[in-house]
Amino acid sequence: MSTEPQRAVKYVMGRPVSVYMKNDVLVLPRGMLTRRAASMMQSSEHDDVVVTEGGVPVGIVTDEDILGKVGDYKVTAEETTLGDIMSEPLHTIDEHASLREAINKMNKHGIRKLPVLSKKNTVIGIITHGAVAVAVRNAAATKPRLLSPPVKAILGNLGFVLQFAGALLLVPAIVATVLNDTVTATGIYLTTVLLLVTGFFLNSYGEKASLNMQQASILVFVSLFILTLFGTIPYLYVAPPGEGSAAEVFANSFFSSAAGFTTGGISIYDPDELPQSFTFFRSFTQLVGGMSFIYLVITAFYPESKLRSMRGFISGRTLHMRELFGTITFIFGLYIVIVATLLYLFGEQDILDNISLAMSTLATGGFVPSSTILEDMVWQEHLILMAAMILGALPFTFHYGFVRKKFLSPRLGKEVLAYFALLGGAALLFTWVSGLGPVFGTFYTVSASTTAGLQISSLESLSGPAHAILILLMFVGGCGFSTAGGIKIYRFMQVRGAWRLLRGGLRGGEDATKDEKDERKETATAVLIIMLFPLIAGVTTIHLMGITDATLDNAFLEAAGLITTGGLSADVITAELDPATMITFGFLMIFGRLEIIAILYIFVPRLAP
Repeated sequence: MSTEPQRAVKYVMGRPVSVYMKNDVLVLPRGMLTRRAASMMQSSEHDDVVVTEGGVPVGIVTDEDILGKVGDYKVTAEETTLGDIMSEPLHTIDEHASLREAINKMNKHGIRKLPVLSKKNTVIGIITHGAVAVAVRNAAATKPRLLSPPVKAILGNLGFVLQFAGALLLVPAIVATVLNDTVTATGIYLTTVLLLVTGFFLNSYGEKASLNMQQASILVFVSLFILTLFGTIPYLYVAPPGEGSAAEVFANSFFSSAAGFTTGGISIYDPDELPQSFTFFRSFTQLVGGMSFIYLVITAFYPESKLRSMRGFISGRTLHMRELFGTITFIFGLYIVIVATLLYLFGEQDILDNISLAMSTLATGGFVPSSTILEDMVWQEHLILMAAMILGALPFTFHYGFVRKKFLSPRLGKEVLAYFALLGGAALLFTWVSGLGPVFGTFYTVSASTTAGLQISSLESLSGPAHAILILLMFVGGCGFSTAGGIKIYRFMQVRGAWRLLRGGLRGGEDATKDEKDERKETATAVLIIMLFPLIAGVTTIHLMGITDATLDNAFLEAAGLITTGGLSADVITAELDPATMITFGFLMIFGRLEIIAILYIFVPRLAP
């Protein structure tokens, strides 16, 4: 089979069964007489009927069942019901499951038909062995085309993401217009138009379809890259005159845009010199990257076992993107209002700056409205910011608990308890080692552990042990399903199973169950990610020391801030670095925002669950 048909077959096998199922299904109650059911099957030209009890599908009756079982002298069509002759238990499949899952289930149970259920557990169709065979046969006979089905699927989904991001960026564009900041507004509107037009163009060539892990990895990487690239335009508009050559201005703008969408938060432009509407735009890009876009990423890439627990907590069945985005928007919108209001009441009197700072903090981004705003804050404001950073580092299930019936009683899992234990111990140790007061010591500890990167002044003067604590905290990061960067607490908890794997606690090869194979993959992925984060930071540190006069601990702090999107700075990365380095650092923040897992799935697809 040539490469093109192979790809087409692989694509078809990954598509949902709802695309190929027969929609016209005869559904009858368990108590209906077989005689009447047979008459209805004949008149409607159906050769099977799904049997329900109380509206719930419980069995299936085929024409073979009627002919074979009713022919018995003890069984007559006049006296028996569908419940007497149906085949049970009934094997069904979810409408979003793939054809591959359907054929595996059919082979496992020795059946040729599977009723398809909606999220409400109602029968919406039936997928047959024959329909799957026809779909695969047609795909195998596919003639070479300009764009293969997987590429079209990636383009279709990419178009949707870009259009969604373009619509969101209308908010800071309107804010800049209201403030009469035409320069900033022009740059943002241009970015918005490019995102919407590009998304529309891609949609015309692609199609919305399900993706496997490798394709989804390509999708999110390209999405974040294009967002960063188009987001460079407003920075080019506000770049200080005489900043340098065209290449230097572009590289610095690309880096700054990446720091926004990846929530890296490292600022190489003096915030005091930027328009107020532009600081709002920077913080808003972090909100997009930290919440809406990153939740799309984690729903695609977190281990299946983690997804199951999250799905069960949210809806009891499956995780629906509309529900996810809607809830995130409500909860974090409420958080932004509360944090901005408290900052206004306790000190900062500019409400737009309050909103910008609230967005940046909750998205664990680190951009601040001005470089001096944190210096003038009272201790109450520092506490508010610390609470906001911690909220950003907690898992989404924690926040979801606030809108459940048990208001203000979110479920605290082992990961959250481990995070607070780490944070508490690190705060005490860092305050003692650094010599800072309790408020500032705790503030920097929270800023590092949440990868928010908020800092009052340069961290260049801190001691080596103090730097080491902050670096370790940035590497660990926050909890899974949070806006924080880093490796995440739960991955360290996953590695506990590595020792059992090494000792042969799990069976290998064909004898291993699906759960055992998935656990092996998840553990292997966690080990790779834990190794790659410090390794990439180490290589970056060597490069920084080679092109600057930075010390080892300052360069390592800066490098760790890049790959973890932590953002804490010792003034090593500045606008004076060469363009190639700045663009490379922008990509490092993109890799870190994707937690490196997307890159692994692109190049090592066998790791995908």
